[in-house]
Amino acid sequence: MSNSNVNVDEEVNFTTNLPPEKVKRIVEALRDVYDPEIPINVYDLGLIYDITLEDGNKLKVKMTLTAVGCPLSQDLGYRVGEAIQAAVPDASDIDIDVVFDPPWTPLRMTPLGREMFKAIYGYDIVEQWQEQQAQAQEEPQDQA
Repeated sequence: MSNSNVNVDEEVNFTTNLPPEKVKRIVEALRDVYDPEIPINVYDLGLIYDITLEDGNKLKVKMTLTAVGCPLSQDLGYRVGEAIQAAVPDASDIDIDVVFDPPWTPLRMTPLGREMFKAIYGYDIVEQWQEQQAQAQEEPQDQA
């Protein structure tokens, strides 16, 4: 069962050329696919970058992982593909492309994902990430 229904006014956090009713079904399905390391679903974590309809009924999915070298990346991509196929059974093929450019950051998380993270880990990952980025910019660059 999904954590939350998609609000019709909710702006999705990936780009797509699909009609709203298919996007809603896909988001609901993706909310049932969980990251193997962080117990939050792939949609609310912001791991899905793009879902595009190409060549008739073929779907191209561009997604990422929270860390490069995740040993379960192939499995997660497979589970994302299965979920999308179940949500859009008329898709003739689903091509999953796992990319690391641009790299994932906590800024990609939905507000719900951010709240889930706070409930699980006890801190706001977005605020922490922003503080770390600010500190990194303030530190003088080492001269080689």
